[in-house]
Amino acid sequence: MQSGYYSSAAGMVTQFNRLDTIANNLANVNTIGFKEDNLVVGDFMRLYKEARDEVPNENNTKEAAQFLNRAMNKAPQIVDSFTNHSLGTLQKSDNPLDFALSEEGLFFMVKTPEGVRLTRDGSFTADDEGKLMTKEGYEVLPNDYFASKSPITINREDSIIEVDKNGNMYTNAPNSVKLVAGSKLFVAQPDNLRLLKKEGDNLYKYPGIDELKSLDESGAVRQGFVEKSNVNAVKMMTSMIETNRLVGMYQKAMDTQMNDMNRDAIEKIAKKS
Repeated sequence: MQSGYYSSAAGMVTQFNRLDTIANNLANVNTIGFKEDNLVVGDFMRLYKEARDEVPNENNTKEAAQFLNRAMNKAPQIVDSFTNHSLGTLQKSDNPLDFALSEEGLFFMVKTPEGVRLTRDGSFTADDEGKLMTKEGYEVLPNDYFASKSPITINREDSIIEVDKNGNMYTNAPNSVKLVAGSKLFVAQPDNLRLLKKEGDNLYKYPGIDELKSLDESGAVRQGFVEKSNVNAVKMMTSMIETNRLVGMYQKAMDTQMNDMNRDAIEKIAKKS
C-alpha cells in the first residue's frame, strides 16, 4: 500500500477546504458586520499523541494495531474551525438608521422566519409600517421583546431620530424639536462566542437565545456608523496563493508516488526477472 499517495490526497483535500473558506472570506470583504472564518489544520500523529491514553482498544490486539496504523498516518486534516470576532473598522455613513457596535462580542437581535437571531450588521431601514428592519427584511427587536413581543416602530413623519450609546431611541414630539424617549435596541452579549453558529444573511444562531438579557448600559452603540468586515484582504490573498501552491505540491507528490515510483519498481522487477 502506498501510504504516501493517500497522505498526499488527504493533504490536497484539506487545502481545497481551506480554499473554500478563504474564498468565502474574500467574497464578504465588503459585507457589513461580517466576521472572518479560519480553519485549524492538524494531523493524525498529533491527535494520537494528545489522546493515546484514551485509545479504545487494548494493546496487542488486531483492532489496536489497526487503530494505530490509522492514527500514525501524518496526513493533514481539518481538526477545528473558528470565527475571528475582532472588531472591524467603523465607517461613518450619516444615515440615522445605521448603527455599529464598537465592542467585540455584542450583537443586535432580529426576528427571522426561523426564529430570533443575532447579527452585527446594523444597516437598518424602516418599512411602510414604520417597523425598523434589516435590509433583508427581518424585524429589529427592542430590549423588552421577550415580554412585549412587539417590534421597534418609528413614526415616518418624525424628522429627528437620535440613539444614544446604550441604544435608547429618541424622536421629536409632533410639531416640535423636543425629543421623546421611545424604544431601546436589544444589545445582547452571549456568554460563549464558540456556540454561535453562522447562518445566511450575516446571522448567528445561539442556543438558549431567549434567555439572553439586553445590556442596560453597553456604551457601544454608534449611530450613523456601520462596521465593516474584519477580513484582511491582503492576508487572505496571500493565504490563497500559499494554498494554491500547496495543492500543486501535493499533486506533484501524488504523481511521483503513482507513476515514477511504480515505474521504477516495475523496471527493477523486470531486470531481476
